[in-house]
Amino acid sequence: MAEKAKAKPSKEPFPGAYFIGLMITLALLTVIVVVGAGLPPAVSGFSVALLLGLTVNPRYAMGFLSAGVFAALLGFAGSEPQVAWGGLGLILASLIVWRYIKS
Repeated sequence: MAEKAKAKPSKEPFPGAYFIGLMITLALLTVIVVVGAGLPPAVSGFSVALLLGLTVNPRYAMGFLSAGVFAALLGFAGSEPQVAWGGLGLILASLIVWRYIKS
């Protein structure tokens, strides 16, 4: 049984690759939250949604585009600048991903 486990190749590109990816992701998310917390609500919502929206898989860009439209409509209707501008940032990011990033 141990021989069978040895024969199976690892899915990681190199040992510890997923751990390093996790650390990079957590560091980037921490930076985004810290920067977003120090900005005015509209700028914070737009920048955080734009930056995180650029990381979306192109396959799901249209779904995120519809979520951005929904957030922008509800945000402007309810006078919530962070949600409204975040929706616009998500719309812009989804259009960029859909148009320029091919999977």
